[in-house]
Amino acid sequence: MAIYNLAQVAKHKTRSSCWLIIRDKVYDVTDFLFEHPGGPQVILEFAGRDATAAYVPIHPADALEKNIAPRNHLGDLDETSVLDLQRARQNKTKTRDDIRVGEARKNRPPLSRIFNIQDMEETAKKLLPYKAFAYYESAADDSIAHAENARTFSRFFFHPRVMRVVFGCDTSSTILGYRTSIPVYISGSALARLGHPLGEVNLTRGAYKSGIVQMVSSNSSLSYGHIAAARGSPDQPIFFQLYKYRNDAAFVKRIQEVEALGYNAIFLTVDAIVEPNREMDIRAPHYIEDFENQGIRRHPDLEDEEKLDVLSATINHITVKDTEITWERTIPWIRSITKLPIVVKGIQCIADAVLAVEAGCEGIVLSNHGGRQLEYSLPPLEVLYKLRQEHPEVFRKTEVYMDGGVRRGTDVLKALCLGAKAVGLGRAFLYAQSGYGEAGVVHLVRILQREIKFGMESLGVSSIDQLSPEMVERVDWHAIPAKL
Repeated sequence: MAIYNLAQVAKHKTRSSCWLIIRDKVYDVTDFLFEHPGGPQVILEFAGRDATAAYVPIHPADALEKNIAPRNHLGDLDETSVLDLQRARQNKTKTRDDIRVGEARKNRPPLSRIFNIQDMEETAKKLLPYKAFAYYESAADDSIAHAENARTFSRFFFHPRVMRVVFGCDTSSTILGYRTSIPVYISGSALARLGHPLGEVNLTRGAYKSGIVQMVSSNSSLSYGHIAAARGSPDQPIFFQLYKYRNDAAFVKRIQEVEALGYNAIFLTVDAIVEPNREMDIRAPHYIEDFENQGIRRHPDLEDEEKLDVLSATINHITVKDTEITWERTIPWIRSITKLPIVVKGIQCIADAVLAVEAGCEGIVLSNHGGRQLEYSLPPLEVLYKLRQEHPEVFRKTEVYMDGGVRRGTDVLKALCLGAKAVGLGRAFLYAQSGYGEAGVVHLVRILQREIKFGMESLGVSSIDQLSPEMVERVDWHAIPAKL
């Protein structure tokens, strides 16, 4: 392996020759620029420099081996350059955002004061670096779909039954045949290490301790092997959320990898094949700059600013996702390469739910990607309601799940009454592990379990299978939340 110094690396900082330093090693990433899921601009920001601090928190340990050809693993930094970088890291001045986060963590309330999902999220948001908060919280356009996902639950009210035996109420259920302590799973959400150093491991261990199922994001910040190894038992079920990429060979290799690691199902995500407009995420660098500079403008040259591609932050997977997937071709092809159950995630209308059943999928997830993709996509609970009314046979032929907007145990029960087998939560678990690690995940499940149990007993049922459509009614008005 060759040896390089900082000056040599610094000469390679363009699109035609782009080198990076990561963990004191030098990589030529020129060929990878336009294959990078985050787009080329993210890499070019660190071209010719040390990218370790930005790279490590959001990339699996094996990402360089998988994505950068061996010939482009150029070599090591010389000893002097390594020492220079170490000194630079040690002498780095804390940003105002670093100081804010440090103070928030000192004043973090104990878990005993976290009573519901909103408490968990509001606390975690204060503890997160702004960049992480913006990524987790961002939604499409004006965040209307995101807001309506939650608001739609207030259009559904219960018809409780009384004088029924509810002693020994059991909140457990199954998902694809795997037992779960409550009908809730951790939905695949990217980059958990933005919020906590252990990231996805917190979710895996928390899921094991609380007896629920985790869906692992294909954009996890830890390797799929690292996450699988964190299971509390080889029998702990884990599902894999997967996008279909244009490169069929790479897609097959990924499925074979997760099969060998012991993953139990494929959740094929189909609602995000083109890139959204998430303005909170796009604005984050400018917000951070203004915050650090205390509102003083440091770059008045508008001409230079106008040269920037302000949308570069949203160029994510745009060159690698397959935009030619079809029911007729894609599902049978995936079926031919794996024996794992196939669940299609991202169903947003009745017609596609029916097509998924006809394609033989073991399950569907009614989802609009947490309101992060198409603005004004119908809230998943409304799709669930329409599906129950128009095609009740779907629920007999496949397992139906939904995610998006779930805030309370009563929300879970409304979905289950309408026929959902289970519901997924993404952001809530990201915030739980960001604020409190593994313990936060377990605490969040305990909160939901308490709320679900109370709701079931109040509805007059003692098991999940006793919930029925007659127990909920859709109204054409919204409840007004109380100010507590």
